[in-house]
Amino acid sequence: MLNSLEGYRESEALAMSTRLRAAGHAPELVSAVLTQLKLREQAAAKFGPFAAHMILTRAGLEQATRMNVAAVHAGRFAGAGIRSVADLGCGLGADAMAMAALDLEVTAVERDETVAAAATINLMPFPNATVVSADAQEWVTAAQAGGTEPEGYWLDPARRVVSTSGSSRVFDPEAFSPPLSFVESLAERGIAVGVKLGPGLPHESVPVGCEAQWISVDGDVTEAVLWFNALARDGVRRSALVMSGPGAGPTPAGERSGHHELSAGTDFGGSPEVPVGGVQALTGYLYEPDGAVIRAGLVADLVRRDFDSAGGALLDEHIAYFRADGLVASPFARAYRIEAVMPFNVKGLRRWVQETGVGRLDIKKRGMAVTPEELRRQLMSGKGSKASKGSKGSKGSSRHATLVLTRIGEERVAVEVTPA
Repeated sequence: MLNSLEGYRESEALAMSTRLRAAGHAPELVSAVLTQLKLREQAAAKFGPFAAHMILTRAGLEQATRMNVAAVHAGRFAGAGIRSVADLGCGLGADAMAMAALDLEVTAVERDETVAAAATINLMPFPNATVVSADAQEWVTAAQAGGTEPEGYWLDPARRVVSTSGSSRVFDPEAFSPPLSFVESLAERGIAVGVKLGPGLPHESVPVGCEAQWISVDGDVTEAVLWFNALARDGVRRSALVMSGPGAGPTPAGERSGHHELSAGTDFGGSPEVPVGGVQALTGYLYEPDGAVIRAGLVADLVRRDFDSAGGALLDEHIAYFRADGLVASPFARAYRIEAVMPFNVKGLRRWVQETGVGRLDIKKRGMAVTPEELRRQLMSGKGSKASKGSKGSKGSSRHATLVLTRIGEERVAVEVTPA
């Protein structure tokens, strides 16, 4: 029934349900089909055309890897010459699909029987993929004892706990299922291991001897990946992979179009010294690094590598924004032209809104305990007649402005910028 229906529109769901039930189908079956149609519609952003043929669960979709990111994972294994992989905690099977597409022998292990059933259907096009419903740690123990251990392991530990009130995210790596210590125990045996973790992974939780890679897609930091042994690259301790667009299919080759990477061989806190400009240096262009660059602790590395000749300098050693004299095109940072620098003062900023004819206001912030939505409401609620008349050449139409709020030393400032 699911495969005979196309698309999902919320406005048509009731009519579709009524029609199917009138045709004699059980209410539970109709409900399940409509749920799958809705999930497939939502999954298109992660899986593209694959979503139209997948079976999904709501929780599984939330944690599932985007298909173009899964292709990066699979490419790392294939590039290292790994021929067989166990995907422990495979979920809906996105990573296993990408690996199987590269002709790797994949054993997808999933403890939840319902999710394992969904993964089985999703992996049916790949004869080199097998799904096993089992506890990951127990499966590994049995594989080691039986001499059937694969050449590599991929893990995507569960990072949510389910209770009677719903599910909540877990941040302690030892509370993951399986825990990070289990991942380390696998790596200590010299086997190729990769593990996907949340992007908020603290630097102090990153084990020694592995490569830590943060990945962002279209500006959204999706994950941190730890690569061990054969999967870790020589001379790379931490890196930021910035991806854009839907991505091509899995390939073991190097960087593809829309993939840009910044890396360092130094440990966290070992970035080079770069100038710190302070408030008086707020001229020229302001740069906001990609979240993956920030998470990987590579802001200073980026300034030194790509912005040194343009006078690049941090605003504050604890703030990720930096500035430069000129406009530098970089996939790792978004540029804004600095128009004005003002003290952070609600009354003064409200007056600025009125006098300069601001009709739409975007607010960005870093290092300040300010809620942009609440501040926007405060600043825009007092607009007077000057705003309606317009100014700065607005010719009667209110203008669209962007404010960046940040802390530099002990000073809190508001910087008017224009996206470059």
